[in-house]
Amino acid sequence: MTTITDNTPARPVSLWPAAHAADARRPRSLQTKIGASDTVCARRAGYLLHGRTPTDTGERRKAILGTYLHAGMLEAAREEYGWIIERRVEDDTIRGHIDAVQLDSHTAARLPKRLRPFLAAEEITVEDIKTKSTFQWDTVVRHGASEAEIRQVLLYADLLHTEGFADIDGQRQLARLGPLPVGRIRFRFLNRDSGEDHVQEMPFTAERARGARWWVEQVRAAETPEDLPRTFPGPGLSAICDNCPFKTACWGPDVAGRRSQSLLVRDDAERAQLLAEYVEVAEQMKPLRDRLKELRAQLDGSEEGVYGANALSWSGGNPTRVDDTDAMAALFTQAGLPVPTAPDTAAMKAQLKAAGIPVPVRLDHERRTAVSINVTARKTP
Repeated sequence: MTTITDNTPARPVSLWPAAHAADARRPRSLQTKIGASDTVCARRAGYLLHGRTPTDTGERRKAILGTYLHAGMLEAAREEYGWIIERRVEDDTIRGHIDAVQLDSHTAARLPKRLRPFLAAEEITVEDIKTKSTFQWDTVVRHGASEAEIRQVLLYADLLHTEGFADIDGQRQLARLGPLPVGRIRFRFLNRDSGEDHVQEMPFTAERARGARWWVEQVRAAETPEDLPRTFPGPGLSAICDNCPFKTACWGPDVAGRRSQSLLVRDDAERAQLLAEYVEVAEQMKPLRDRLKELRAQLDGSEEGVYGANALSWSGGNPTRVDDTDAMAALFTQAGLPVPTAPDTAAMKAQLKAAGIPVPVRLDHERRTAVSINVTARKTP
């Protein structure tokens, strides 16, 4: 059979290798001292503290896009509002880079005029910007910052409260302010897909910060990283574990047909205990699943809209996409290629893709995708 010749010009070089290389050179990527942003998982913090070499690279495209959005928003806040952005704080045990600090009028007056914010805050506020996908957005709106995110910002605020800004080049004037009376911490969540933002605030107190400090002390006290607990349930069950630079060190190499979590079961006694719990949980879930089906059926005729504290929308119900063998055969005829009497769809698709020709599809109106119900938290104005 004659092969379809690909005369299409070479594709432009991808920008992702450059983006990954630049990301790897960022100070936070090269940092070996434990940072506040490293406190997401106890064992991962232990690997960093003990200087272990990362075993996994992970996929960083979403993180890199988040970094670019993050940097752009902070720079805009600096230019328009005079915010103090991306400043380092540290002590003998931990280091961090605060996204933004808003000073009150009394503290701002102690700075040279060129460093003062254009609009002072009611109290000194430490702000952290988090970018999230639409997939995570409903959880953010409903439940706010995670325990790890709160711990991270509490550490930033506590370092500023006890030490002040680090006395390093580029922030000497800020360091001269000394320890600052932080009054509030703020999370500003940004939806990477829609641009929507959601703000969460809470007062800062030294008592709250003590819990975060205690967490760091436990990590530092461990003789080896393996002495520390895993904070998340593991690869396949947690996106944080899936993209962890120490995934293999923590969970071992992938074994075909086995979940990483299987290494947690040491003997038949533990296996029996897990089976018993599995049965118990399944029995507890059955009435909830049955009730969910009833509720879903009752809502089937409801129009999209806001009802009480929740917004209802529908997705799916569209024609399914199937390979259009007739259109493929026509393309083969146009190219002077023999059309198989019994079309080999897989082979035809492979040749069309190799030639850079989009594989034609048609809509099968007899087959429909599943209709899914979507219930999201309504954002309070």
